[in-house]
Amino acid sequence: MTDTIEWQSYDGDPDSTVVGDVRVSDPVTVEYLDIKRELLAYLPPGYAETDRAYPVVYMHDGRNLFDEAASNDGEWGVDETMEELADDGIEAIVVGVPNAGEDRMAEYAPFLDTATLPPDMAEQFPEGEVYGDQYLDFLLETVKPAVESAFRTSDDREETGVAGSSMGGLISLYAQFREPETFGFAGVMSPAVTPPFTEVFEFVESVGHVDARIHVDVGGEEFAEEPAQSEAFEDGARRLADTLEEMGYDEELQFVYEADAVHHESAWRRRFPEMIRFLL
Repeated sequence: MTDTIEWQSYDGDPDSTVVGDVRVSDPVTVEYLDIKRELLAYLPPGYAETDRAYPVVYMHDGRNLFDEAASNDGEWGVDETMEELADDGIEAIVVGVPNAGEDRMAEYAPFLDTATLPPDMAEQFPEGEVYGDQYLDFLLETVKPAVESAFRTSDDREETGVAGSSMGGLISLYAQFREPETFGFAGVMSPAVTPPFTEVFEFVESVGHVDARIHVDVGGEEFAEEPAQSEAFEDGARRLADTLEEMGYDEELQFVYEADAVHHESAWRRRFPEMIRFLL
């Protein structure tokens, strides 16, 4: 349970690129990091005219989803895409949970192998701590109740899912297998399933097949100036897709490879429509 959280219409700056009905919540306390964050929620075009309960997609890096002006380095265009898909009858509430800034990697990491931690990443984990489980608890115990108390959401697990990219892809994968009774689909884009986070493979295999739709994708030029890292990301995503196939995923799995795509919001924006069509 959580205290009542109020929501208001999104009021961006003059350069805001938000379209449609996007709401922003009162600041919500994140106790394990001692920070506050506002939540974002996109509502479908038909929301105000119907009494329908809608599917919900919980997405990470929420400031990068809807508004170029508020993003770190570009937006996904989730609001524009969902407005267009509504014409085809594909509608959902999309909830954006902003990241924790300098603690982003630690918050989205469910595992950390310090023995394979690259030196240039060490400052992201100064004490070797990760908060992936606490983040998922926050998602389930604070964010989800706040959304469900404010908006008409489907209570069907098959219409409730998670999605994100890079570290957000990693935590989405972990969420699907840690909480299969809650989530029925996961969007795993350019996932960080490389060292020092490869323990996720062991975890997924230990859980085994769960009833879910899973989208996995990766670009062929994720880090154009760092070929070894690009290769590691591509190999990791392919290994994940192969692992899921070996676990029995067939039509429930979609793997997309975009040869020239880099590790950036512009690439995830291009692939988002194909992903969300499959998941919804």
